[in-house]
Amino acid sequence: MSNSTPTPLPKYIYKIHPSSPPPPEPLPVSLPLSALDARDNFMHLSTSSQILGTLQKFFSSATHVYILRIPYERVAKFIAWEDSQGKGPDENGGSWDFDEKRGYFPHIYANAGPGEGEQGLKLGKDEVESVGVWKRGDGTWSSETWPFGEDLPKQCDIE
Repeated sequence: MSNSTPTPLPKYIYKIHPSSPPPPEPLPVSLPLSALDARDNFMHLSTSSQILGTLQKFFSSATHVYILRIPYERVAKFIAWEDSQGKGPDENGGSWDFDEKRGYFPHIYANAGPGEGEQGLKLGKDEVESVGVWKRGDGTWSSETWPFGEDLPKQCDIE
């Protein structure tokens, strides 16, 4: 895990939740882990400058997804910033991407005690500020249909 953090820190980070099943209302203390998060033993999250690329790469055929908006301050002490290949910013081949092409993704490794969440990971009502439905526009994901009024996503590429 990397202990380095970007400057400036994001106000929000986001968890993409697939269209089916929708997240329960109200949110429970701990949502079930995605298959990817359970396999990797950490939660995959994105900043607003990464989320469009993530959607285009991993949710290109979805008509909509749910976006869980998490104030960064609520989870900051559990975040490790890593690139998609697991390299830290100070490792060979790793560096902060100030051009916002991809950068380092926020990952939560452990934020729950025994019985609070699977594998020590918890994302639910205590972490998530709000849930929005993001609909894909005319064949592509766009910030025009972003469900929140601020922190608009930027178009960027991820590898």
